[in-house]
Amino acid sequence: MSTAEWPLRRFSWQPQTGSHDGAPMRASLPLLLTSLMLALAPAVSHADDLQPFVATYDAWYQGKQAGTATMRLQPEGAQWRIDLGIRGNRGFAGILGLNLQQDTLFDVAAGIYRPLRQTTTRKAAVFFNRKIEGIYDWSRGVARWTGDLSKRRRDPVPLQPGDMSALLINLAVMRDAAPGAALNYRFVDGGRVRDYAYQAAAEPEILPVGEMSYSALRVSRTNGGNDEMIIWVAAGVPTPIRILQREDGEDAVDLRLVEYQGAP
Repeated sequence: MSTAEWPLRRFSWQPQTGSHDGAPMRASLPLLLTSLMLALAPAVSHADDLQPFVATYDAWYQGKQAGTATMRLQPEGAQWRIDLGIRGNRGFAGILGLNLQQDTLFDVAAGIYRPLRQTTTRKAAVFFNRKIEGIYDWSRGVARWTGDLSKRRRDPVPLQPGDMSALLINLAVMRDAAPGAALNYRFVDGGRVRDYAYQAAAEPEILPVGEMSYSALRVSRTNGGNDEMIIWVAAGVPTPIRILQREDGEDAVDLRLVEYQGAP
């Protein structure tokens, strides 16, 4: 068993309550899985240090193994694409036949991850098959979503500098987090706007993962109400070690790293 050492590098993480229309959200399996998109992003020390990679996770739901997840970061010319796919194939998630796929195309402007296009697709047997696509028009200062969502969420959303999608917030958190750091971001995704606040632990902790153990920094969202989101990040690992979504004090969705490698 080996232990990865933690230098004072910067890293981090997201939640589930509040939107620009003021309606609180109640966590469900699809919503819990969606919130995990905020946690899955590579650890980097600078915006220009993005490196392509692929990571795979075991997905657990309410303490039982439920499926797998894959995260990929890759360049597309002068831009980047980050993708997350979660597939439930056991237990409750397997019964639903749930498939969740999200991607964000983005660029890096003055050290800021700037979303350009965002797509979310959910498939679950006969229950639903939904796709949402968003365009961030920075020249006009608005973002707009189309597809299977309410009319209210199709309304244009005024953009502010620094606004990010769920996946990009995780990139920023992992870049910015340090022991004891408080982080704040504005989420603009799926026709919703929310403020996200995170708090990093004062010190790293030892986190077992399979036959390995890591000195990992815990970063928690602090303004998610009864829905907790916790991410553990280890130095030298380009993706979170573990991501845990808890609802009303109980474990809900739990992603545990299996392996990662540099993408071609």
